[in-house]
Amino acid sequence: MHAERLEAAYAGRVLTRTQAISFSVLKTFSPTPDAALGEALDSVGTRGKFFLLRFPSAVFVVHLMQGGRLTLDSKLSAKPRGGLFRWHFDQGPALLLTEPGTERKAGVWVIAPGDETVPPLDQQGPEADQVTPAMLDAILTEAKGARLHGVLRDQHRIAGIGRRLANEVCWAAQISPFAPANKLGDDDRVRLMTALDRVIAAGFEDERTRDHMANSADRASCVHRHTGDACPRCGDTIREVTYNAYQVNYCPSCQTKGKVLADNTTSKFLK
Repeated sequence: MHAERLEAAYAGRVLTRTQAISFSVLKTFSPTPDAALGEALDSVGTRGKFFLLRFPSAVFVVHLMQGGRLTLDSKLSAKPRGGLFRWHFDQGPALLLTEPGTERKAGVWVIAPGDETVPPLDQQGPEADQVTPAMLDAILTEAKGARLHGVLRDQHRIAGIGRRLANEVCWAAQISPFAPANKLGDDDRVRLMTALDRVIAAGFEDERTRDHMANSADRASCVHRHTGDACPRCGDTIREVTYNAYQVNYCPSCQTKGKVLADNTTSKFLK
């Protein structure tokens, strides 16, 4: 995982300077980023979709949003393309947070060590790779009429699953992404748990073969972003339901009993 690569590259190095390149990137005011100056980086971890850069006196919580990246920065450009925040160390390259485009939704929070129950981490659900069958059963039951794809992506319910993984898990489990979560039967829930474990494990394995953090489009997938391709399991055409900022991919034969979903935000079946 990228956190493991960053820890291997930076653990033990002393923080000498922090630089907020974008005015809006820093989301907290206490502790300040300077609280960790002169300290060595202890570790790099994750909590859901957040990266955690842990120093003895402060923890930097970083959310990359959809397109953000944490990259090694040897150039130290005054205005790096997409640059938001930079960490300088006593040796080696700096660490740079970047985000393409102009929306600038990625962010950095600074919290006290051991206080990882404060915003933005306070309402995270269990880590996706730590969900047990009993936990999943409770999550689905409590979701009432919410659709499965949305439940899987809800960070308050399960932390760490994004659009790609939700598409892949639903496909692997052979369940419609729009199925009401609380109405899934026992067999569906067993298949969903198996799919969740398998897809996450495959994602970790794929990520560890890389020397950089891959874009979503570059990661291995069976249905995500494969609209119009043949389903690798049954050969039917992969379809999508398009929303303003993303799409839900699925196989009609494998997941919706052959029915094609209307390609609009109401997601009703075509007649």
